[in-house]
Amino acid sequence: MSFRRLSLALSVAALSGLLLAALPASAGSPKVGAPAPDFRLQDQNGEWVTLQSQRGKWVVLYFYPKDNTPGCTTQACGLRDNIFAFRRENAVILGVSVDDVASKKAFAKEHSLPFQVLADSGKAVTKSYGVLTSMMGVWEYSRRDTFIIDPQGRVARHFEKVDAEGHAELVLAEIRRLKAAAPKAG
Repeated sequence: MSFRRLSLALSVAALSGLLLAALPASAGSPKVGAPAPDFRLQDQNGEWVTLQSQRGKWVVLYFYPKDNTPGCTTQACGLRDNIFAFRRENAVILGVSVDDVASKKAFAKEHSLPFQVLADSGKAVTKSYGVLTSMMGVWEYSRRDTFIIDPQGRVARHFEKVDAEGHAELVLAEIRRLKAAAPKAG
């Protein structure tokens, strides 16, 4: 193939990728108040985790682009450093990206993550939450979004395209606000 044809082919491919990247890669996110889509994913130890098994607890379900990248590490370590505060609020943290179980295991070990990080290598869960995106139509990954799910399994809050720095504190404050605003039983 001549240089000119190769250059043209690469230009067409890049333009196609840009057009695909502009299109939504998945359905919309579940709305606040709606039931959160259930899932069954493996964590860093190969254990299966479902959203249903978390009923009765607040769930911080955070999606992130890639294990062991700077922003994703900052976000995970911020959540790790606040784990006792989340536990006092009866909240569990579940991280999700489209990386595989082996990647999750290395990520959790390297950063001493005291919560489960889940492998969505099939991308079904990321799609069901409306956070699958792509770079130039080639590399698909999770957008950095967080869902707070209430103890009944409904979406209580959705943070879109979050900043990794300080996100743990923001989510913790929101859980406290939601709990304070919830009707008291009895």
